[in-house]
Amino acid sequence: MEDMELAELFHLVGRRLRHRYAHRLEPHGLNPGQARALRALADAGEPLRMVQLAEALRIVPRSVTPVADALEEAGLVRREVDPANRRSTLVMLTDAGHAAVERAREARRQAGQELFAVLSDDERDRLKELLRTVDGQSG
Repeated sequence: MEDMELAELFHLVGRRLRHRYAHRLEPHGLNPGQARALRALADAGEPLRMVQLAEALRIVPRSVTPVADALEEAGLVRREVDPANRRSTLVMLTDAGHAAVERAREARRQAGQELFAVLSDDERDRLKELLRTVDGQSG
């Protein structure tokens, strides 16, 4: 394990975090893709056209339809015709959807807390600082 390259180790830790997150989402009836869609809608702060939601999720527009269908069926989003463009559909969070966003954020926080519990507060702060540096580089 000591000779594992950094990229591979980072991938493994990321995968462990995603699995813990998915496990924490299950009791809420959500999967990580649905939680991402809810978060994208919440972060937008306004209804999004289906194509805008797909762009926010970095997926092709046809792939957002099943996600929106499942979220609508669960009562977490509502779809309406866009009054500015009758050929477009707007997706918006319901009150239950806003609550689900908060539950998903808490699930992600808990998953991270659980995974990084082996580190001291100082080590976690240093890791955050290092990851921000890597994330902030251009290209």
